[in-house]
Amino acid sequence: MSKITIRSFQDLQQYEGTEIGVSDYHTITQEQINLFADATLDHQWIHLDTERAKTESPFKTTIAHGYLTVSLLPFLWGQIITIENLKMQVNYEIESLRFNQAVTVDSALRLRVKLLSAKDLRGVIKARLEVTMEIEGSKKPAFNGIITFLYHFN
Repeated sequence: MSKITIRSFQDLQQYEGTEIGVSDYHTITQEQINLFADATLDHQWIHLDTERAKTESPFKTTIAHGYLTVSLLPFLWGQIITIENLKMQVNYEIESLRFNQAVTVDSALRLRVKLLSAKDLRGVIKARLEVTMEIEGSKKPAFNGIITFLYHFN
């Protein structure tokens, strides 16, 4: 699917109940995992100690933090959709989120999104999205859930 451009609430609303798109793949590197660990102060060995992970981890390698994969949502969503005339986008809600599978280092992830609803709240657009973070080569996604973004237009 190609990237869509939204210029109004009505443009977005026409996609209600449909899959909007799929992002490109993004590869999770050990450097990205290390930087995320530093930013969040989560330095568990399963994320950082490559030698120990080879022998003690059931994955035989390091894994990305679950919240690292969640933090990619706005970036990957931006590959699916362009919203013009936007003052700001706000992460509003994670209604549900289920981690289904660990993401090992050097895995490639992509986001699949369906628009569940779009509502105009006096000029602020509330978009509820069904999201699935797919892992290249795996039938089971990293996570799936429902999130909400708020869009404030100029």
